[in-house]
Amino acid sequence: MDEPIFTALDHQFARFMTRQSGLTGIAADRFGLLIKRLSASLTAGHSCLPLTSEEEQVLHGSCLVSADITTPLVLWHGRLYLQRYYRYELRLAEQLKALAQAQCTFPEYQAELVACFGQRPETDTETDWQRQAAEMALTRPLALISGGPGTGKTRTVARILGLLLLALGPDLQIALAAPTGKAAMRLKESISTSLAALPFSASIKEKIPTSACTLHRLLGVRRYSSVFKHNHANPLPWDVVVVDEASMVDLAMMSKLVDALKPGARLVLLGDKDQLASVESGAVLADCIQALPDNTVTLHKSYRFNLEISAFAQAVNRNDSAAAWSMLSSDAPEATTTKSLQLLQEPLPDFIVAQYIRYMEKVAALPGGNNSRQEDDIRQLFQSLNRFRVLCAIRLGTGGALTLNRLVEQKLAASGYPCQPGGWYPGRPVIILSNDYGLNLFNGDIGICLPDPSSQSATPGALKVWFEREDGSLKGYQPYRLPACETVFAMTIHKSQGSEFAEVLVVLPTADTPLLTRELIYTAVTRARTRVLIASDQAIFNAAVKRTISRSSGLHEMLICWE
Repeated sequence: MDEPIFTALDHQFARFMTRQSGLTGIAADRFGLLIKRLSASLTAGHSCLPLTSEEEQVLHGSCLVSADITTPLVLWHGRLYLQRYYRYELRLAEQLKALAQAQCTFPEYQAELVACFGQRPETDTETDWQRQAAEMALTRPLALISGGPGTGKTRTVARILGLLLLALGPDLQIALAAPTGKAAMRLKESISTSLAALPFSASIKEKIPTSACTLHRLLGVRRYSSVFKHNHANPLPWDVVVVDEASMVDLAMMSKLVDALKPGARLVLLGDKDQLASVESGAVLADCIQALPDNTVTLHKSYRFNLEISAFAQAVNRNDSAAAWSMLSSDAPEATTTKSLQLLQEPLPDFIVAQYIRYMEKVAALPGGNNSRQEDDIRQLFQSLNRFRVLCAIRLGTGGALTLNRLVEQKLAASGYPCQPGGWYPGRPVIILSNDYGLNLFNGDIGICLPDPSSQSATPGALKVWFEREDGSLKGYQPYRLPACETVFAMTIHKSQGSEFAEVLVVLPTADTPLLTRELIYTAVTRARTRVLIASDQAIFNAAVKRTISRSSGLHEMLICWE
């Protein structure tokens, strides 16, 4: 774990806890340092702080620490927790282990599997991973299906749902969910696209859901409260819950989701174990996959993903930075505009602005007048915006998302567009930075500011910010109603999780930082369908590929040793 930089919150929290600890002198100083480190670890996404035996001795003299949930701090197997995170991990491990160990009695389904996936491969070297995932999911109430882009995760789960409906009856209640609205929309589109090829009757296909929602909506948001409507005492009504992009789900949310499942419910988690872990605490999907191999299938074969980008992502994953860099810098004979992988050769600001001028031209060309802004116009703008996106490793500093957004706005303004940095203007893309349960807007949602077609005013201030909802609808809000947000011509790679773009430009900083990791690069390049450009020098790129994320957690150990 890299040495943390303590914030004012870390210092104040440590002072408060030390005053309550009952310790004095050197023991109190050592206790305070451990609390600062714990606080900083939680901010960095760890659920606990690993301790040495000497550090454990410091805690034994405090009334705030015990081995159970009777105190604010919990010491378990050499790890220091805040009680809340220990409870999350303990409860989640208990429930996941119970799901993992359960077996489902399932009718004969070999003929149906053949209809869905064809005959079983004749040799051991030809494993049909999608079929294997289906067999596992049909007989176990907990199914973990991992795979990179294009490996057919949602295609497989659509067939699993059809088989479950066929065997368990058409009254089976199924829910599709994802951590973000964008990921929910992608899940909905993917399932809908898969329906036509399913070898089931029309009556079965009709029962496979084609709508998806966010986990917040699934669990039932309470306004002005972090407590959801559905929990252990008021469980969800669904017999099967499918969650896509599960690597993005943090410890607290996963614990609340599993706690809200009704008895006998099935849980299917889809995700990519090689992606970044959640922005918040924990690495739940990775811990579960490592600890529960009998409930896990990893899909290996890519069917639709760009082969060059796929090969590059695989080279990054196996720590082969030399091979990955060679793919970027090779002089391919094809034209630059058609090459799927390349290093950016043009000046960074000029290249970015040239891409977004196309988008701003479409904004300027929208028809004027009241009620002329039809939904199709707005959807086409979202498609244009999602054609290209700048993904930054860092938020602040040179090459950071904030810096590039400001620079893009300045250059667009110099080209004649009304893009005043920090102001509201037609075409401004924004990303929400905090949850607003009342407005149904969540951290990571992206909107576009446009003239309000329903306004009777011709003033420049008559604007609305439009968002695509997970059900495919559009919702507009006046700018002053929005929670904290910022311009998003460029965004951090962390914020891009669950999204997909035709082309991405990945911008790495000029100096190495612990934020640069193999998972970060992999997540960035797999956001692109057709083209990846990277702005970096070789030394920084190599350093990123060689560094991996390591999150401190006790979930893996709890899952393994749980009785």
